[in-house]
Order: sequence, then structure tokens, then C-alpha cells
Amino acid sequence: MTTFALIHGGGGSSFDWHLLEAELRGRGHDTVAVDLPMSDPQATLWDYADAVVRAVGERPRPVVVAHSWGGFVGPLVCARVKAAALVLVTAMIPSPGEPPDDWWARSGRPSSGIDDSYELCLHDVPRELAERVLAHDGALAANMSMDRACREPWPLSAWPDVPTTYLLCRDDRLFPADFVRRHVKERLGIVPDEMPGSHMVMLSRPGELADRLAAIGA
Repeated sequence: MTTFALIHGGGGSSFDWHLLEAELRGRGHDTVAVDLPMSDPQATLWDYADAVVRAVGERPRPVVVAHSWGGFVGPLVCARVKAAALVLVTAMIPSPGEPPDDWWARSGRPSSGIDDSYELCLHDVPRELAERVLAHDGALAANMSMDRACREPWPLSAWPDVPTTYLLCRDDRLFPADFVRRHVKERLGIVPDEMPGSHMVMLSRPGELADRLAAIGA
């Protein structure tokens, strides 16, 4: 059995992972999906990471899974706990000293030109499910105050010493495939694994994602 610590993206919540959690638990694994303290204006990036560490507790050697903006948090968790692996799921990759707010320009991520949240991030998710997730996460986002965490420099001087896999989603409109391939090569020096799916692949393809994560955690 492997424990998967699941870190949502900016403006998301632990609810984003509920289908994936069911798939992983059905395969005999343990999951810990954490709500980051996004409503606390004083919370730092380390505070976000420590929320995950507390939720993992004494579970040994978790696989840390970070989605989207959670890419700024996942490596910090791996600096606090002895993780078996770090998996970045269509995630932002920080550089030492880089504030999350600066990532968009410094990474060279192209503008999508899409304003609709469904079309941008959930276009292959059933509409009814997508609307439930958007309503749930939107209610939480109404109280979101991430200014301190988004403006502070990413605190690690180097990437943590943990096996790292990047899962690229070929149908992602927020972080398109050509950009991600370049971004991963520039910042991690690895070739990403690729799978179909949108930015919210944990909702559109939870079974396939669970199979890939289980193989990494084996």
C-alpha cells in the first residue's frame, strides 16, 4: 500500500481529488487530500507545505502529488518529509527565489485567450460534475487571500533530492503541451510523461491517472 498526498492548485480544493481518491483506494492505496490555507492572508509557502505534512502525519514515504499551482508546494513538502516520489501533474515548476506571481511571465507561458473556466480547464469533464466542482471551489475562493504566499520568493535553494515525475496532459489549454515540454526541460532537465486529458485530468480521467500514479508508487 502506498500513501498519496494530494495537493490541489490555486483556487482549488481537496474536493478536486475525490474521484481519484476513490480510484486509488479501490486499488488498495491510502490517500490524503489537503485543503491549503488559502483563506489566511498571513500564510506563507512553508505554511502551505506544513498543512500537508500535518495531514500526512506518521504515514511512511508518501508519494507527493502536486497539481497546477501546487507545484510550488509539493517540493517544499518533500523537503520536510522523506517522500518516495514527487509527481507534478500539469504543474507550475518553481525556480529558487521566484515568487509564484512572477512565474507566469518568467516561464514564458503563452496566453490561452480563453476566459471561460470550463473551456479553459474542464472542457473534457462532464458538465454537471464540472459545475459542482466550480461551485464548490468558487465558494471557497470567495474568501481566498494568497497575497503573501504568491509574492514571497520560493524558499528552496535547489530542487529536493527526491525522484520526480512530470505528467503532461496533452489536451490542457491552460498549460499547453509545447510550452510544458520546454518548461520541464529547462527547469528539471527531464522529459515529461504524457497522457490525454485537460488541466483537471483528475476529474476527466481519474482511472487512468490512478493507474499512472500507482505505477510510480509501486
